[in-house]
Amino acid sequence: MRRLLIVVVYVALLLGLGGGLGWWWVQRPLPVGDATRDFTVAPGASSRSVAQAVVDAGVPVSADALYWWFRLSGQSRLIKAGSYEITPGTSPEALLDKLVRGEQALRSVTLVEGWNFRQVREALAKAERLTPDSSALEPDLIMSKLGRPGVAAEGRFFPDTYRYPKNSSDLVVLKQAMQAMDKMLAAAWAQRQPDLALKTPEEALIMASIIEKETGQGADRPLISGVFNNRLRIGMPLQTDPTVIYGLGASFDGNLRRSDLRADTPFNTYTRRGLPPTPIAMPGAASLLAAVQPARTDALYFVAKGDGSSHFSPSLEEHNRAVNQYQRNR
Repeated sequence: MRRLLIVVVYVALLLGLGGGLGWWWVQRPLPVGDATRDFTVAPGASSRSVAQAVVDAGVPVSADALYWWFRLSGQSRLIKAGSYEITPGTSPEALLDKLVRGEQALRSVTLVEGWNFRQVREALAKAERLTPDSSALEPDLIMSKLGRPGVAAEGRFFPDTYRYPKNSSDLVVLKQAMQAMDKMLAAAWAQRQPDLALKTPEEALIMASIIEKETGQGADRPLISGVFNNRLRIGMPLQTDPTVIYGLGASFDGNLRRSDLRADTPFNTYTRRGLPPTPIAMPGAASLLAAVQPARTDALYFVAKGDGSSHFSPSLEEHNRAVNQYQRNR
């Protein structure tokens, strides 16, 4: 009986020691040094394959030990698929917690108000750990892959900061931005004035893109919209330089000439009446709202004053005086 008691006590001590060592191990930082290790958990991956993925990422740890920790924790079935990173100081306990929460390694890219689609693509190409699946595709094919065949890419993406898991496709970011623009445009259109000169959300998007490029000071947006809505109502050409510049494309050298204003393109609002065929840039929320809620004004002209704001005039005579005052210093 005494011998049996000794054996029981000995086994209990061993189990206690083992449990203590196990608890110490799951709380001890994994040996990654100063480096960050990246790994991916595929959908439906087993806990054993997750443990092996950690080892394959360059973490010198026993895959069996990690596997049994995942199993004994009772949370192995809760591990979520995704792209993860192990940073210095991460313990097995913290790693499992991250996997169960689905706390993926995220990066971000910012799309700026007023950018055109070429600039959007340049930003995506430079974004950290973003897979360039769209880099070799023409814009129309990109839109087809996003589920919008036949829709112009220009202006279809909402300017904002987008977060994505490492190694995501740039098409995923574009789809997020496209859906965000859909939502913002619909919200703005729902708030449109009843007597608006614009007839469709598409026209509102085009108008908003022009307002975005014409505005030097945010407070002027509704007035600029008022001018352009007034011109549309009476059939007067919009005569806005940003559309001409957009139509010139890569040939524009930064200096807009009189000959450029006379060169007819689908985007030359001096030679053609009405709106251009597509947006010319990405409008932000303020420009979208200004497009559908123009200021009540009799102004038909405006000119930049040199301080970011504009002077608005109801007549050509007053406009010419403002041009002489603010741009010709007469």
